[in-house]
Amino acid sequence: MLSVADHPHKIISLVPSQTELLYALGLSDEVCGITRFCIHPGAWHQSKTRIGGTKNPSLSLIRSLEPDLILANKEENRKEDISELEKDFPVWVSDCNDLRSALDMINEVGMLVNKQQEAQLLTAAIESSFSSIPLLKKRPRTAYLIWKDPWMSAGGDTFIHAMLEAAGFENLFRNAKRYPVTSPEELMEMGCEMVLLSSEPYPFRDKHILQLQEKMPEVRISICDGEIFSWYGSRLLLAPAGFLELRKKLDIC
Repeated sequence: MLSVADHPHKIISLVPSQTELLYALGLSDEVCGITRFCIHPGAWHQSKTRIGGTKNPSLSLIRSLEPDLILANKEENRKEDISELEKDFPVWVSDCNDLRSALDMINEVGMLVNKQQEAQLLTAAIESSFSSIPLLKKRPRTAYLIWKDPWMSAGGDTFIHAMLEAAGFENLFRNAKRYPVTSPEELMEMGCEMVLLSSEPYPFRDKHILQLQEKMPEVRISICDGEIFSWYGSRLLLAPAGFLELRKKLDIC
């Protein structure tokens, strides 16, 4: 069992979506360190001490801040960094693969930082928002690409997969693990009807749509907001509206 102060006063977040969650829970002075990828809220990105990236944090800088709680994630952070930090500080590690585990994470963080009521209100609002997403008459067979050279998609054991399903898309790689490598040729063979190019981690642009469209002329291809598909904190409140906006843009109902 993780031993944490009743009310942590020096918190470091190594995960962008959990940094934004801390802000949503009403913590400000308590958060002393974030990563350079913690872009929300913008004011924190400018004012908080940045301790490096999610995969290469500065352990010496983290130690100098003397945190009484560090928030990490199984996928986004390296096991060796977590193991090293656990020698000196309480480190709480999340593992979010679907909406339920994300909601559990929010409530657990709420307990850790003495914001249980705020966390419960937030998860209730998120659940209500997701329950209101209208069902599609036909779910388009979709590949959600996160990377180029090589092209990589999201498999069925990822949080992105869960969000694709919630948004009304059928994940073409629902039976694959993690982030399988693919190609336009394979996508065509699999009967792909739609390709979503995530805005993160790879910075897809319109030129990539044109590049794929040449090889997949009948497939609808669009760039989408990666944050609503992969951020599992308080941004989940915005996800359902984002899904509906994307469906409207793609003219699917």
